[in-house]
Amino acid sequence: MSQMQPQQQAGPPYASRMASPGGLPEVIPDIPISAVFLVIYLCFAITNMTILQINLRRQHKFVISGALFGFSTSRIVTFSLRIAWAKHQHNVRLAIAATIFVNAGVLVVYVVNLIFAQRILRAKQPTVGWHPSISIALKVFYVGIGAALILVIYSVVQSSYTLDPNILHDTRDIQLAAITYLLVFTTLPAWLLLAAHFLLPKSADEELFGHGTMRTKVIINVLVTCICIFISAFRTGTTWMAPRPATDPAWYQSKPAFYTFSFIPEILALSLLTFSRVDKRFHIPDGSKQPGDYSRRPSEQTTMEKNESSDASSHQI
Repeated sequence: MSQMQPQQQAGPPYASRMASPGGLPEVIPDIPISAVFLVIYLCFAITNMTILQINLRRQHKFVISGALFGFSTSRIVTFSLRIAWAKHQHNVRLAIAATIFVNAGVLVVYVVNLIFAQRILRAKQPTVGWHPSISIALKVFYVGIGAALILVIYSVVQSSYTLDPNILHDTRDIQLAAITYLLVFTTLPAWLLLAAHFLLPKSADEELFGHGTMRTKVIINVLVTCICIFISAFRTGTTWMAPRPATDPAWYQSKPAFYTFSFIPEILALSLLTFSRVDKRFHIPDGSKQPGDYSRRPSEQTTMEKNESSDASSHQI
């Protein structure tokens, strides 16, 4: 089914004349497909919120379940916007919002996966994993992913409010830089895992954390990393391709490619993170901030908290 040519308005925001992933949504097939994805993500949102609440009642703090709930919720908004856009094809503001949510949601999975890789590195190589330089470097990368998100939003909005070729060229450069950074970010867990298992000698201070074997944790992290790299590499590669007019989209901008290569891999990653019970496997004691903390038992943590409380009371007296 060919893409419809969006109508050009007299003033901003302007509908894009260039082909974009998924093209202009239509009642058929976009609304039925979007509705199916919406229901799937709704189920994931309910599941992760249920896990979060049950764990909180058991004094088992694992905020990443909340992050996965947030990701699922963002995708519910994504497909709600796409359905609304399909019914109001020439509403450019809807198009802008839908495009932003398509690009923004998956970043949560990127961050969660890097956090898990960092925990594996700290367990396998406590001296290196807890070194301040590693922590600072990763914090810089986390700030960078926030900056990349802001730049993507800026490029989408700015390109919709101008017809100046020079500004459009600059906003495309900004978008390319941001999306390339995201690709680099998705590879970071792989480097941490390599350092933990192959690049560094085996540590005598290796620790265990959470439920299950370290091997299972690594397999989960590797699989999610591969999925994240695939998603980001596809988006980066297709974004770097020469822009095409809306009337002549490339195969990778078609509706099948849009749904297949963007959202099905996300669902696979979300399934791994949800049904493998990462809330148990990747849980660490609260307040972990140095080597040895991952191996601290709940009883030890309670004793430590009591000692800290007693010390505080003594100082107050």
